Amino acid sequence: MDWQALRHDWPHAELSHFVQAGGVRWHVQQAGHRGPRILLLHGTGASSHTWRDLLLPLAEHAQVLALDLPGHGFSSLASGEGMSLPGMARGIGELLHTLAWPVDLFIGHSAGAAIAAQMVLDQGLQPTLLMGINPAWLPLPGLAGLLFPPAAKLLALTPLVPQWFAKQASRQGMIDKLLEGTGSVLDERGQALYAELVASPSHAQGALKMMAAWDLSLGAEMLRQLRCPVHILVGDNDRTVPPTQAEQALALLSNGHLKRWAGYGHLVHEEQPQRFVEDVMTSMGLLRPAASQ
Repeated sequence: MDWQALRHDWPHAELSHFVQAGGVRWHVQQAGHRGPRILLLHGTGASSHTWRDLLLPLAEHAQVLALDLPGHGFSSLASGEGMSLPGMARGIGELLHTLAWPVDLFIGHSAGAAIAAQMVLDQGLQPTLLMGINPAWLPLPGLAGLLFPPAAKLLALTPLVPQWFAKQASRQGMIDKLLEGTGSVLDERGQALYAELVASPSHAQGALKMMAAWDLSLGAEMLRQLRCPVHILVGDNDRTVPPTQAEQALALLSNGHLKRWAGYGHLVHEEQPQRFVEDVMTSMGLLRPAASQ
């Protein structure tokens, strides 16, 4: 995606900068000057824009870092194994080392939650808390789990597929269908930003390459090894990652906690940003729980 062409209308562009680390040119946004350090990790096919309504409210209480995963948004593709789960975890670790930015709290959405867990285990980290929003920690059930990775790999290896996908996705009404498949209802601004993303061949290529390299076959074992506190937030209307997977994940965790928000989908944090910020701050002990909770 062309930063110079889009920066004037991109959320929090004034907070953006680019960092070279681990063979990737990362697009990152930073806010806040005091308090715990919170790393925000988006999921497959999204970008740091997903945190647009959370970034500044969180920064009133904490130091916050959001990034575009390799090949997503304005970050460049990673080479070799860099688009895989361990590769992305390693690459983000190198970025944080370059920035001298140790993490206190991980917040990961969907595949971003898997990256956070992989980082904690591979790099021996001890965060205060890991929060997973509709986390994609386990393989998809049924036929989808069997067909999804090979199909993504085939599509990713076909040179013209990203251009074709971006062209199809930018057709009238297509973004509505894509978002409907998440079970979430977004405002016009949110819809327009996703439309911008899916219409980009470079972004489509990044998402396809990530899906092609993704392997969650060891997800259950990864969860069993986590010792830090893990909070799971699930939108009961999620049509992307089955909410039942959260119950399975909870049973595997030694220190887990699950919340279910009725009526919201895969992008629950975009549907209820204020409520989510209050939940994060309460979990961190920076706000008292509301009397009704």
